[in-house]
Amino acid sequence: HEFGILVPALQSHWLMMHVSMMVLGYAALLCGSLLSVALLVITFRKVIIRKIGKNNNLFFNDSFSFAEIKYMNERNNVLRNTSFAYYRNYYRSQFIQQLDRWSYRIISLGFLFLTIGILSGAVWANEAWGSYWNWDPKETWAFITWTIFAIYLHTRKNKKLEGINSSIVASMGFLIIWICYFGINLLGIGLHSYGSFTPN
Repeated sequence: HEFGILVPALQSHWLMMHVSMMVLGYAALLCGSLLSVALLVITFRKVIIRKIGKNNNLFFNDSFSFAEIKYMNERNNVLRNTSFAYYRNYYRSQFIQQLDRWSYRIISLGFLFLTIGILSGAVWANEAWGSYWNWDPKETWAFITWTIFAIYLHTRKNKKLEGINSSIVASMGFLIIWICYFGINLLGIGLHSYGSFTPN
C-alpha cells in the first residue's frame, strides 16, 4: 500500500483530540459495561441454573440427580454448611458491590472521554463541513451511546434504581457500543465513511 495525502477534512489539529477521546471513551465504556454484565450474571446465576435444571428435569425425570446427593450430604452437615453459606453470601455480596463500584467509576471516566470526543468532533465538523452536527449515522449512534450512559449515570444517582437497574442499562449500552463502533464502520456510509472497514 502506498501512503497518500489525507482527505482535506482530516487535515486538522482536531483529528488527534477527537479520535483519541472517542477510542478511549468507547474502550472505558466497554470495560465498565462488561463489569455490569458480570454483575448481572453473578446476581441471576441461581435463577439461570434453576431454569436450566427445570428444563433438564423434563427430559430426565427417572434419573437420580446430583441435587439429591447434595441434599443428603447437606443434611449431615447442617451447622457447618449454614456458617459456610453465610460467609459465602457475605463475600458474594461484597464482590457484587465492588463490581458495581468499579463499573460506575470506569463508565463515568468513559462518559467524560465520550463527551469530550463528541464536543471536539462537533468543533471539527464545523471547521470541515460548516455544521456542528449533520445527523450522520456515526454521529447519531454516538449520540445514542451518550444518551444511554447518561441514563445509566442518572439511575446511579437514584438510590431506588441503582444496582441491578443501572447494570441493565449499562448492559444495553454494551450492545449499543458494538453497533456504534463496529456496525456503522462495516456499513461504510455517511460522512465518516473514510473510517470504515470496507474499501470505498
